[in-house]
Amino acid sequence: MSGRRAARRQALFLLYQWDITGQPLTSLFEGEIDPFALTLAEEVVDQSADLDERITAAARDWTADRLGAVERNVLRMAIRELDRGELPLEIVIDEAVRLAKRYASAEGAALVNGILGRIVREAA
Repeated sequence: MSGRRAARRQALFLLYQWDITGQPLTSLFEGEIDPFALTLAEEVVDQSADLDERITAAARDWTADRLGAVERNVLRMAIRELDRGELPLEIVIDEAVRLAKRYASAEGAALVNGILGRIVREAA
């Protein structure tokens, strides 16, 4: 799991830079990038408008663009992973909350947990 965990971290760093600068992903890294991280980041970039709509719908009273860049991109990644259906939803949510706690705040992690919980409940 630590390999995927590190790849998610790398994808988050790429997406954060992309979100802040608007530059293409390929210009934001040097050297080797984990294939999982790159694929996940590319999928998020390609689907960001749809992912943001889903975040906004689940956030209630908040639009995706009002969230912090870390929280927004953690949510985008987690929703994308939920859509893939390759992992149990508990693992996807736990990994997202862990990233938000580490790179945002406890409040950001609670927000991520709440929004993902709402998305999962509404999809069921």
